[in-house]
Parts: sequence; C-alpha cells; structure tokens
Amino acid sequence: MKPDITADTQRPDWLGKPYYSLDCYLKQNFGEKIYRLSLDGGFSCPNRDGTLGTRGCSFCSAGGSGDFAADRSRSVTEQLPEAKSRISAKTNARHFIAYFQAYTNTYADISYLRTVFSEALKPEEIVALSIATRVDCLPDEVLHLLCELRDAFHKPVWIELGVQSTFDVSLRRIRSGFTYADCEQAILRLHKYDIPVIAHLILGLPDETPSQMQQSIARICSLPVTGLKLQLLHILEGTDLAAEYESAPFPVFSEEEYCQFIVTCIEHIPPHIVLHRITGDGPKRLLIAPLWSGNKKHVLNRIHAIFRERNTWQGKLS
Repeated sequence: MKPDITADTQRPDWLGKPYYSLDCYLKQNFGEKIYRLSLDGGFSCPNRDGTLGTRGCSFCSAGGSGDFAADRSRSVTEQLPEAKSRISAKTNARHFIAYFQAYTNTYADISYLRTVFSEALKPEEIVALSIATRVDCLPDEVLHLLCELRDAFHKPVWIELGVQSTFDVSLRRIRSGFTYADCEQAILRLHKYDIPVIAHLILGLPDETPSQMQQSIARICSLPVTGLKLQLLHILEGTDLAAEYESAPFPVFSEEEYCQFIVTCIEHIPPHIVLHRITGDGPKRLLIAPLWSGNKKHVLNRIHAIFRERNTWQGKLS
C-alpha cells in the first residue's frame, strides 16, 4: 500500500512521521503494530566457511550481524515462543514478523531451507517472513521455494540484501566477495519472481565521500526495491575493521553530521520506498565507534527535529 498524498502540501501521510517508516507500512497493511522476532537458523556464510573466505566481511562481528538473534542451538519452533515472550513482556504485541538475520539465510540445502522457513511461517501470529542473505546466494531453486512458501502460507516473504555500497572499490575493501553488478542482477531476478527486496546500505564506510553515499542510495532507489535499510557504520570489537581503525583511524560521522546527512539523503528518496532503518545501534558491549550511536532514541529525536527545522520530508527533492 502506497501512502496517501495530501494535495495542498504534497507531503504524504505517514502517521505523523516525515518519512515512510516500516512501522507506518505495517500499520497500514496489517492494521496494528507488528514486531520482529529475530531467529537464528544455524546458517553459515560463504565468506566464513572457506568458499570465499574465512573471516567474513571486515565489519561483521562473530555473530554474523545477528547479535540480537535467538539461540541457534534451539530449533526455530523452540525459538519462536521464547522470542515472543521477550517482546510481549514489554508490549501488547499480538502479531510478528519472523526475521532470519544471522549470517546468510539462504545458504543451505533446499530441504533444510524449506523446513526452517515453514516452521517460522506456520504459527498464526506470524504475518510475514523476512530473510537476510547475500546477493550471490539466491539460486533459482531458492527463489522457487520462496514463491512456494508465500503461496502455500498466504503470507509475504521478503528478502533483505546486504548491498552495503554500490562502489566496487568499497566492496573489495570490506571484503564482501561480490560486485555491485551482482547486486543489480540479484535485485532484478527477485523482482521477476515478485519477491519484495529490502536493500541494506552502510553509510560511513572508509574513504567513501558523502556524495558517493548519496550516489549509492540513488542507484538502489532506481532499481525495483520496496525498502531500504540505511545503516550507520558501526566499528565493533573483534572485527577486522576494528583492527584497521585502531591501527590507522579513519574518520567517522559525528552525531550532528550524521543526523544532518541522513535527512538530506531521505529528502531524495522516492516516497513509496519504505525505510526499515535510518540509523541503527550496535551491541553496546562490542561498540568501539561511534559511541554516540548507542543512544538510538536520542539520535532519532535529533533526526526528527532536523526534519521539522528544515520543513522537509522523504521525497521532497526526489
């Protein structure tokens, strides 16, 4: 569902926010607030199992970006009630998105994928499945399976793609193991199968200029994606990026720089694209820099204040 646009201002109605947030999208489509349950399917990654490398991307922690996920030693069926109880203890949540986040969640035998994804989709209170993966781990048999599951359970199935940057020099530096051309091809193939794509981009990668970051956002927005996750670069303890930062520190965003910059970026993002994230907060026990990002609520409040100060919103300049 696309947001309504008020004729007198051309500013869409996003339930009081200056951008099309995931929360707004979910309330429009499901009629209530929906929460994500982070699950761990026990997956590996070709950048860790020796296929492409053994240390992962340079920014990736030991948890494979799933530091907030459930216990991978337990089955998905066991993880679901545990994850629900943690959220329900703080909210009145009734419905959820099953989110496979840690490592590469389509990197396994097709029979195993069918089993764990079906387990996640089976409960009535699960309204959608979101799967984080790499652009080079989407063979046709996986795409066929995703369509099969979507049609069998009558629930949306989303793919979250870790693009990170559209500049190959940056992708090589962070040791991604793929090119931007690979990303484009993956997004177009997913679109052909009518599978919604949420693209992840990291803002603040070493040696990338603000202009390049904006170019990456523009390139991704020109492709058939339904959502974006704009992730501030986090330097986490135990990663190769942390070792690089400590031996030869590179500039990172200050809080005000980032808040001003993200508003500028969002002004140019088309209003139909859902923003699943506009900052992010890494695990505090691992966070080396930027430390200010640990107070996510404060950062979001400042971003919203800048939108008001500028009298602007998502897509105003698109």
